[in-house]
Amino acid sequence: MTSLIILLIPLFGILALAFTYVKSSWVAKQDAGSDKMKRIAENISEGAMAFLRAEYKVLAIFVGVVAILLLIGGFKQESSSPWVAVAFIVGAFCSALAGFIGMKVATKANVRTTQGARTGLGEGLRVAFGGGSVMGLGVVGLGVLGLGTLFLIFSKMEGALSGDGVANAEAVRKVITIITGFSFGASSIALFARVGGGIYTKAADVGADLVGKVEAGIPEDHPLNPATIADNVGDNVGDVAGMGADLFESYVGSIIGTMVLGAVFIGLPEFADSFNGLGAVLLPLMLAGLGIVASIFGTFLVRVKEGGSPHRALNTGEIMAGLVLLVG
Repeated sequence: MTSLIILLIPLFGILALAFTYVKSSWVAKQDAGSDKMKRIAENISEGAMAFLRAEYKVLAIFVGVVAILLLIGGFKQESSSPWVAVAFIVGAFCSALAGFIGMKVATKANVRTTQGARTGLGEGLRVAFGGGSVMGLGVVGLGVLGLGTLFLIFSKMEGALSGDGVANAEAVRKVITIITGFSFGASSIALFARVGGGIYTKAADVGADLVGKVEAGIPEDHPLNPATIADNVGDNVGDVAGMGADLFESYVGSIIGTMVLGAVFIGLPEFADSFNGLGAVLLPLMLAGLGIVASIFGTFLVRVKEGGSPHRALNTGEIMAGLVLLVG
């Protein structure tokens, strides 16, 4: 039973990523509006992706250097492991990928939300929420898939479960030590993506305001001001890619932190019958996986009619998802 649950956890992540693919494809098929709207959206998309490529090139060097240091430290220190470097790279990659997915979808959803809002409130919310759900479920999907897969692989390698299925406390703690590298990698990307993106966002915002309102007397965010494109690029960079990496780091860190606490209870008689002693360690992963299923269910309940309240619609989806998770 315990081995089956360990195998099941990565499947929750795959489910979330499959849903994000379907939603992303749906958003891309929506009407993008007039040629002028498409042209402006394309300029914003090109600028956002250009920044992301430049940022990730620098981060790739940083990740490589830190991974080498972790690899050396893993061989020299008994309390560590060379596999921490591998987990670090995987965590950094997943964090960067979460930002990339969010940026790609956001730049598509922006203009389609505008066009949808021209036809009605319900359509605008549907497109906007569809784009947002890609970012949200992409983050949790990559987090659960990454953590679940690493736990599955390294628990086999380290012999976390003995021949009779009983948890090996020392081996499980070693596995958790290794996968903390995943959180470290996610945090590294989040730091640079959030701070670097935030600096660019504010610089573009202030620059556009100074040039437009102060020097040329053009209203804020006016299309005649070329710096408006840079300002909108900055909004996507800081509030989508940076925020996505930040959320990924927080999400992964909270799961691993709970697993570290759960490892303390391994071997205690009170927890011996709970999934062969691994109950406290597997609980955060299972809750995260079941949360994915509940969240997907909740997305189908976010609907609003003309004159309705979008806030109430979002609350309905959130509350129902919470109830489904509670029942599950």
